[in-house]
Amino acid sequence: MVSLFLVFSENWGKLIMQHILITGGSGLVGTSVTKNLEAKGKKVAWLSRNPKKYSQKSFYWDPKKGKIDEEAIEWADAIIHLAGAGVAEKRWTEDRKKVILDSRLNSSELLYNTIKNAKEKPQAIVCSSAIGFYGFDTGDRLIFEGDPPGNDFLADVVRKWEAATDKFQELNIRTVTFRIGIVLAKEGGALKEMLKPPVAAPLGSGEQYLSWIFIDDLARMIEYALENHGLSGIYNAVGPVPVSNRVLTQRAAEYKGKPFVNIGVPSFALKLGLGEMANMVLGGNRVSNEKIEGTGFKFEYGDLNLALGEIFS
Repeated sequence: MVSLFLVFSENWGKLIMQHILITGGSGLVGTSVTKNLEAKGKKVAWLSRNPKKYSQKSFYWDPKKGKIDEEAIEWADAIIHLAGAGVAEKRWTEDRKKVILDSRLNSSELLYNTIKNAKEKPQAIVCSSAIGFYGFDTGDRLIFEGDPPGNDFLADVVRKWEAATDKFQELNIRTVTFRIGIVLAKEGGALKEMLKPPVAAPLGSGEQYLSWIFIDDLARMIEYALENHGLSGIYNAVGPVPVSNRVLTQRAAEYKGKPFVNIGVPSFALKLGLGEMANMVLGGNRVSNEKIEGTGFKFEYGDLNLALGEIFS
């Protein structure tokens, strides 16, 4: 009887997924997810090239070198895979493009191969992706998960990235992939860059759609995917109401108390300063979140004013 209880307890502990391993844990999304999970009593560890750098429990890995502490996989009940070089941090030289793609493919391949050979496999993997899958600019057409990929640099990166993470399903692991929109947060992200100039202004025409999500909702959505065993496949991680670049910039400026000029920064100036990356900010996507809402997920900050009020409070 005691032995049966011990077996049940061990299996139940795995079922409720107490140990969560995160790649990209020190980033904007990773730190928010870590905070949420630990507040609920979960044990969280990061995969890091420099585990001693953080107070957070961490295991060593280096995707570029193909090295990982295999104990991390044995320890984990579930994995949240967020790793990938920032797409807006540096100008897109050919070398930078390679870093952006390789950081996603190498990390996913290393995880796949390590999990494949592990005795104890995680129950679930939640992967990050991006609405960049659909292309730089899809106009005002409402976009759904079944729509085809775009044909630009970022769309190609995301398509290959998702192909790499889809392989986790071959290992009979429940896999959820979130195509994440523009993340709004206090700590950084898109708003910080938009409001960096002394005067806020729309970019280009300012009419391009921005499908955004507040960081707290995104962190809760990732946690929801871990807990809801009925979720698998691809979901758009965006809020209920996409807005134009002009509207987001103007409202954010008002909450920030920064002057706003309703004259768009010329496209040629953005292309001169940003190169090919300018296409990312001049274009836009109006993306549907109908699929994730259909599972029962509820947004706490689906209204832009609520999100901006929380950010600039």
